[in-house]
Order: sequence, then C-alpha cells, then structure tokens
Amino acid sequence: MTDDSQIMSSEDLEELLQDDDQPVLGRRPMKDTADLDITPMIDCVFLLLIFFLVSSTPDQSTSVELPPARHGGGVSLQSSVIITVAARGGNLPAAVHLGDGTNSPPLPDDPKQQEAAIVAAVEAGFLSAEKSAILIKGSQEVRHKYIDQVSKAVSKADIMEDAKLHIAVFEKKD
Repeated sequence: MTDDSQIMSSEDLEELLQDDDQPVLGRRPMKDTADLDITPMIDCVFLLLIFFLVSSTPDQSTSVELPPARHGGGVSLQSSVIITVAARGGNLPAAVHLGDGTNSPPLPDDPKQQEAAIVAAVEAGFLSAEKSAILIKGSQEVRHKYIDQVSKAVSKADIMEDAKLHIAVFEKKD
C-alpha cells in the first residue's frame, strides 16, 4: 500500500484477507428500533389526578347563594293545623305533639293511638276553625319514617279535598 494512494489494490486486499480468518465487512447504518411506551406515564397522571380530587376539600367561602323560590310561599299558621315531630335522642321513637312546638305533652308512642289522636285533631281543626292546610314540622334529627307515619295518619282524616299538606324542617340554631 502506498502513501499517496488511498485505494487498496487487489493484492493488498488479498493479503489482508489471508492474515485474518474473518472477512472484512462494511459498516451498516444502525436502525433505531426502540419505542417509547407512555402508558405507565398516563397511568401515573390519572392516579395523581384521582388522588388530588379525592383528598381536596372544597372552599366554603365559594358557596352559591340560592335565590328564593318563585312558586311557593310561607304557610299561614292561623289557617293550618300544626303537628310537631321532635327527636327524643337515642333509639327512642320521635315525639309527636299537637300544636306548634313541644310545649304540649307528646302523644302516646303506640302508632294506633297516635293515628287516632292525629285524625281527631285534624278533623276538629277543619270543622271548627275552618283550617285549610296541615303543617307537619319536624326537627332535623327526626327520621323520615316518623314524618311518614304522621302524614299517613293525616291522610285518613275526613277533610276537604283541597286541603294542602305542608312539611317543614326546623332550622338549625347556632
């Protein structure tokens, strides 16, 4: 091989091949076959999103002020028969009082006696004082089943067909 020439002669190539047992191979360009799998990254993003949604607490100062109801209004206490249902605490059934508030003695706990007293009070109120509505007031701690018992007893009374039944909840006192 000469210094001036960069091209190998066939004799030089044969000489190189005889020295090595391996043939001289040309270099091939390398192909990049590695793919980036982003599925685990997406899984992590969703897990973080779920974590932050579940662990965050809403800000109470951003609560929405609801407008007053358009259709509906207050119930006149003078034209209503009022039945109050108050919680007693523990596993005791709710106390049912005839009238506004818990100043009057509660009705007996027996459902049949309660029903008879409620029917009598509603019929008496509609006949004598010409009442046109029934108002059931319940405290926040009272279960719905007790309100339902009272409303079923009211439905058994012989009153006008256009009488209205209203159910109210005592507001929480701070």
